[in-house]
Amino acid sequence: MLNRLTDTLDFHGQALALRSERQRLIASNIANADTPGYVARDINFSQALQEATAGLNQAGAMATSQAGHIGGNSAVATEAKLVYATPSQTNLDRNTVDMDRERANFADNSVKYEATLRFINGNVRTMLSAITGQ
Repeated sequence: MLNRLTDTLDFHGQALALRSERQRLIASNIANADTPGYVARDINFSQALQEATAGLNQAGAMATSQAGHIGGNSAVATEAKLVYATPSQTNLDRNTVDMDRERANFADNSVKYEATLRFINGNVRTMLSAITGQ
């Protein structure tokens, strides 16, 4: 039972870390919308989460022995998972930032980040209720 609870929290913790990293990348894309030659970057969230949570061991702790596992520095771990945006239209300055796409991605990721926080909060409340017997 305890392993199931910690596995759930570990999963949501990994998702939160990846959502945070994705938000940072999207914000960087938006900030560089006028930078000539800037290539917009993103991560394949589902693939990165699948790879990050594949290392959950029997005790529910995350093993960080392989590349792609998120340990203390998620930016380094997700560096290999970065994908480049394909330009929807050609620009003379070779900038691939599409502000409409970036705004939509930013809003979508923000909502999913908030949902993940709510799941974590709900799980912690459930555990506290079970511990205190209320």
